[in-house]
Amino acid sequence: MYMRDHDPPHFHARYGEQEAEFSINDLRLLVGELPRRITSFVLDWAFLHREELLSNWNAIRDEQPL
Repeated sequence: MYMRDHDPPHFHARYGEQEAEFSINDLRLLVGELPRRITSFVLDWAFLHREELLSNWNAIRDEQPL
């Protein structure tokens, strides 16, 4: 996540030189592309950490420490 990032709530994932953005609310690919296997790992991880991701997103938007 980046400070002052745009809506919708999302996070960035990088693999090598590839980058993608994933929505937090519905865990879908928004922008970019990663290998299928890596996308699967990212989505599995995000499913387990969705509440933390959303909490961090809200803290960033409110300019609060993570």
